[in-house]
Amino acid sequence: MMMMMMMMMMELAKRAVSGARASDPDLPFMDYLDDRHLVCLKWGFDDANITLKFIVNTSGWIGFGLSPGGDMAGADLVMGGVGPQGSYFKDYFSTANSYPTEDRLQSYTLLSLLEAEGQTLMTFSRPLQTCDQQDRNITDQATNLIYAYGPTDDIGYHGALAGTKQLNLLRFVSRDGAANGNYISATMGKVRIPAQETYYHCRVMKLPTLIDKHHIVQFEPAVENADLVHHMLLYSCPPSVTTPSDGECYRGDSGARCIRIVAAWAIGGQVAELPEDAGIPVGGEDRVAFYRLEIHYSNTNNQSGRTDSSGLRLHYTDRLRPHDVGILSTGVTPFGRVAYDIPPRARKFRTYGVCNTTLFSQMMDPVPDLHVFAVMMHTHTAGRKVRVGHFRNGEQLGFLAANLNYDFNLQEITRLGSVKTVKPGDDIVVECSYSTSDRSEATQMGLATTDEMCLAFLLFYPQIEIVTCISQPDVSNLNQQLPVGGSLSHQQQVAEYENAVKNLSHVQIVFTNDNRLHVNPHGRVMDLTETPSFRCEHSSNAASGRVSAAIRMPAAVLLLLLCIL
Repeated sequence: MMMMMMMMMMELAKRAVSGARASDPDLPFMDYLDDRHLVCLKWGFDDANITLKFIVNTSGWIGFGLSPGGDMAGADLVMGGVGPQGSYFKDYFSTANSYPTEDRLQSYTLLSLLEAEGQTLMTFSRPLQTCDQQDRNITDQATNLIYAYGPTDDIGYHGALAGTKQLNLLRFVSRDGAANGNYISATMGKVRIPAQETYYHCRVMKLPTLIDKHHIVQFEPAVENADLVHHMLLYSCPPSVTTPSDGECYRGDSGARCIRIVAAWAIGGQVAELPEDAGIPVGGEDRVAFYRLEIHYSNTNNQSGRTDSSGLRLHYTDRLRPHDVGILSTGVTPFGRVAYDIPPRARKFRTYGVCNTTLFSQMMDPVPDLHVFAVMMHTHTAGRKVRVGHFRNGEQLGFLAANLNYDFNLQEITRLGSVKTVKPGDDIVVECSYSTSDRSEATQMGLATTDEMCLAFLLFYPQIEIVTCISQPDVSNLNQQLPVGGSLSHQQQVAEYENAVKNLSHVQIVFTNDNRLHVNPHGRVMDLTETPSFRCEHSSNAASGRVSAAIRMPAAVLLLLLCIL
């Protein structure tokens, strides 16, 4: 009898695994809430709402909730199932470790409730923030998820069929077996850091060869000197690069031809893991021989005699995933001398980079839909906000991502709440907002930490030949002077200067991984809509516990919560 029960449990676990692992672009996140893999949660979110699919290996009732302490006290709950009289589903709250109370304001919306092959699958949605005091708001902080279920549809005490797990639903990073011990290390070799504030060092190296195609599934930083290393980028090199090199970056050596980003890390970032259905290809018939590791060292104290051997570990698997991942660099070109500066003493100044994907057809044919699933944003210390707008046929569809609380010391690759599709011909506009209120001199756009940048690295599939789509305004027709004064009218002058730069034609630059270049001088910056914000409705809708997002279109913004590069 005991053996039969164990076999039944193993079979149920297999069903949970097979059902949960199915890819869904609208529900890109998945985790098990229990150790036996009998309770699974899948979810996705946009600017205002979160959708969850709760899968439990039972034919009875199931319950899911958010809890301040990991138990019933103060919990926000839903319970449901499929019984002899049909499906049932309700929103509850609990003030103690006892049977919960039905919530007068039903803030959860049932989307589907199915029972099949010994599993109950309950899909529902709710606002990230509600106006119901009995609900718990979902933020970008970790929260305690609780669950319980029963063998029948008579809701009662769950006994041992319950548990809790702490997750960050809006900034989730899976740790479920992505790293299997197989990795390639790309590191510096005791590079000597000069006594200067900004230094970029590049090492072109030959990494271990994988005969068959594999997928990189995780980037792990190996930082030796956290006070010096600002960011690390690993690029693959085209076949024309055949020799190693080691020295300061951007000096015209052959390594400058290595421009396809394979892995990235920046200050404040942790391990970056790709979704379970996607990986960056490495090895195989088209294997790359050489790679270039770039590290930006920020030696703010001008210390001498320091050395560093930091780098990245690339965890890989031979179990190939359905999609090959590419990384597209967008925003304002950081190279060369961008001939405009950010004014000093500006409370807010915005710069823009544009990418019109129509240009891709000049470099490759056909151009597929690009499915964007993660982003890494980058400015320097004056940066306050970064938004990535998405346009089709001149109309804004929404935001691929938005970080309205940019933190220079907390930069990382962040998964989007759902997969966003960029079709051929769509426009991408990267907007960076800066504050230079504490600066008395103009700030240049450039490589130094004291300079500024405006970049967004989009992670997408399928991988294509295009690796860079950036721009800069054509300032040859800029007649307005850079405002440098400090009078009461200064902020108005800053706004006028910003608008003048924004309305210039943009020179768009598109690169392929083999260094083919296409330049188009006729780009333009389209106006971005306001970022959605939350407000409680004081109307009949408030009785249902709903919250509305103050938006003029269905934006799929990554909320005001993502702190990225």
